[in-house]
Amino acid sequence: MDATPVNELPRLPRRAADGHKGTYGKVLVVAGSRTMSGAAVLCGSAALRGGAGLVQVACPAAVQPVVAAGNPCYTTLPIRQHADGAFSEGAADDVVEPGRAATVLAVGPGLGRTPDVAALVRELLSELPQLPAVVDADGLNVLAPWADEFRGRPARLVLTPHPGEFARLTGGPVAARSGVVLVLKGAGTVVTDGTRVYRNPTGNPGMATGGAGDVLTGLVAALIGQQLPAFDAAVLGSWVHGRAGDLAAAVLGQTGLTATDLIGHLPAALRELESRI
Repeated sequence: MDATPVNELPRLPRRAADGHKGTYGKVLVVAGSRTMSGAAVLCGSAALRGGAGLVQVACPAAVQPVVAAGNPCYTTLPIRQHADGAFSEGAADDVVEPGRAATVLAVGPGLGRTPDVAALVRELLSELPQLPAVVDADGLNVLAPWADEFRGRPARLVLTPHPGEFARLTGGPVAARSGVVLVLKGAGTVVTDGTRVYRNPTGNPGMATGGAGDVLTGLVAALIGQQLPAFDAAVLGSWVHGRAGDLAAAVLGQTGLTATDLIGHLPAALRELESRI
């Protein structure tokens, strides 16, 4: 059956006058390694700018001071590691309990592709089945061999692959077959849950830069934390992410655009949505 095209953006929920940080969700980010600490900073910072009430970034202990210094507005959780700075065997034990207090999980940016990282990602998704999760980058790469196990998980997974990662996830039928929300990143990002499909009109070539996907991961997680259904959060997050890129390019040009510029322009993109409420 063909997916139904979606043309209208979901509404950004109005903030309650008596709301507090607990109202808007706690995002647990699992990201980073010794050579990619910036991925954790970008993802956590984007979750904050996306409206999450609380953000905690779990990262290898060796890079925890660097990640903590990257933004004073999230907390950090140092996780056991190998000598090379990557997550080690048993790392999931350090994350599962904090995960029970979270609203949504964002996992993958900068983790690396070791067997212990694969075990970490798989165990987190298995031990926290009621927790919606946004999976990107190295999280996708290590999940690829067991993509079919997504079927039947109580809480939705949002997968955000670029074309190469998408190919490893076995291709187009994965959303319908496995019950996930798929965000295929690129020019004209496509979002589908197998029954609906949205083609995003925002964004520009300047966003083809390292870390842009980490920003999208944190942003979508933040929107899920604010009680948007996974598909709606993926659609809205894709639009906001691209719109932030367009606003940044209008000021800075496309050539010199960086992922931190995207984060800096997320508030303006979100404000455009707020004006429609």
